[in-house]
Amino acid sequence: MISREQALELIKQHVKNNNSIKHMLATEAIMRKLANHFNEDEEIWGLAGLLHDLDMEIVDWQAEPAKHAVTSVGILKDHDVPEVILNAILAHNEYTGKSRDTLIEKCIFSTDPMTGLIVASTLVLPDKKLSSLQPQSIVRRFKEKSFAAGANRATIVACEDFGMNLDDFAQLSLVAMQEIADDLGL
Repeated sequence: MISREQALELIKQHVKNNNSIKHMLATEAIMRKLANHFNEDEEIWGLAGLLHDLDMEIVDWQAEPAKHAVTSVGILKDHDVPEVILNAILAHNEYTGKSRDTLIEKCIFSTDPMTGLIVASTLVLPDKKLSSLQPQSIVRRFKEKSFAAGANRATIVACEDFGMNLDDFAQLSLVAMQEIADDLGL
């Protein structure tokens, strides 16, 4: 199986935008925390989160949304990536047609936009630090439709599909990102 170090090398080859890399690291952190919560394989779940947007600078995902994730999977098939990770990557993009059948697929779908909501909620704080952010602030911001409008609320609240309410999902996600705050520059 691909190692985390190999995954990071692939990311360096394909993704140049530092904020995009930070998003992938945040997704990895939350997915690892969710794996721990559900007694699943943290390495598999973390790699799915880390690699989920590998093609974000290759595919114009706004013009051709169905190609996003499919292109990543095409790249990853040559790198000893387990099918469970490939399926999770496909499932995180609702336009691929991949249904979300497994727990990992349901989790990555909601985790992807949650990272953006948390980052945006952090950046409006005076000190812009994750350590200052409270879970209830994330939930309050979630209810403001114009705030971080790109963070799809319906996708985030799909956390209910894996048995978590919004409050608990926000709490777990925030803790995961706080643990890597230095890597995220927050």
